Amino acid sequence: MKSMIVIGNAGNRRTTELQAARVRLGLPPALVLNYIDLLQGKASLSSIAQSLGRTMEEPPLLRLDAPGEHFEVERELIALGAPDTVSPSIDERWHRYSKSVVQPISGRTAQGLKEIKGKLYHPSQWFRGYCRLLSRLDREAGELWDTPRWMNAPEDIAAMFDKRFTHRLLLSSGLPVPRRLAPPEAIPDYDTLRDTMANERTYRIFIKLAAGSGACGVIAYQVNPATGAESAVTTIGVENYQSRPPLFYNVKRLVNYKERQVIRQIINWLLGHGAHIEQWIPKASYQNRTFDIRQLVVAGKSCHSIARVSSTPITNLHLDSERMSLEEMGLTREHQDVVRQCAEQTLSVFPHSAVAGIDVLLSSGSYRPYILDVNPFGDLLYHSHYKGHDPYEWEMRMASVPSTI
Repeated sequence: MKSMIVIGNAGNRRTTELQAARVRLGLPPALVLNYIDLLQGKASLSSIAQSLGRTMEEPPLLRLDAPGEHFEVERELIALGAPDTVSPSIDERWHRYSKSVVQPISGRTAQGLKEIKGKLYHPSQWFRGYCRLLSRLDREAGELWDTPRWMNAPEDIAAMFDKRFTHRLLLSSGLPVPRRLAPPEAIPDYDTLRDTMANERTYRIFIKLAAGSGACGVIAYQVNPATGAESAVTTIGVENYQSRPPLFYNVKRLVNYKERQVIRQIINWLLGHGAHIEQWIPKASYQNRTFDIRQLVVAGKSCHSIARVSSTPITNLHLDSERMSLEEMGLTREHQDVVRQCAEQTLSVFPHSAVAGIDVLLSSGSYRPYILDVNPFGDLLYHSHYKGHDPYEWEMRMASVPSTI
């Protein structure tokens, strides 16, 4: 079985790397169903499947790729998530925190949004729209094939994308995760957050946008319990105006805010759109810098891995963290095995998915593992090889082995 359909953004890094890997392996190019065509009604899973032939003995391999880095797609998803968007194909089964959509905008208003580089538009309504789209694709695939062959099932992607729900799943499965400060609905604003931190005697936390990615919407926040002094390290910026609402945007670098007024405004915005709040666990260090590990798991087995080494509490590579191999860091075989096993156990919680990038923290001193994030699109790992193959080559090789995906 060599046929494959990719639902993604044609021409972006992920699609290009995947297609190149298929060429190197002698596989035909995957058919690409563009998110923008899907959302605008110009194409569908049914229409692209017709080009493969409905009488095939096996269904094609279906891959959902990241919808990001495309403003028109973002705008269409916000419109799809609007309260006045009505369609027989819409349901809310995977949007588990419906109250997180703050100040929703109409579909018409969403369609009129103009691109401003870096602007954070409406993350909670975007996520509702994406969940609606995933649900629609799931149903359509079920109508086309008795047993659709997803690399990652839409239901699992919706679950992984919501940090609140992912934490709940991992905790209930007995996997090591940082302690949650409180249920999401218990902390609606900055003042409640400060009161909860004081009551719990927890003064260093991470606040994470529930459906954010790439460090967008993450705050490393701490309060001095004696003086009340605050520090908020984040990529979020804000501009205020007299005659229109404030603009929140991604500055694409880390900023350390100390002023309470700014911190309060950013945290209130973040909490309004849905956030997961967890204990800040000190990370293990390498040469006076801290690190965590992105461990790729494919078909149940750990493969490619990189360490993200940084002098800041947020280690995403696009924020000037250094990329290193675990061997370069001198990480022992025992600790490498702990990371791999932890990542494999994490992906097993999502039984209908074959690929995820698992972010694993090793704690300072004890090197105890903690799961920080589960990324269904976490395989874009440049300059990383496993058994001579880059991540996309390895995924395609494993997809050709019976019963692996």
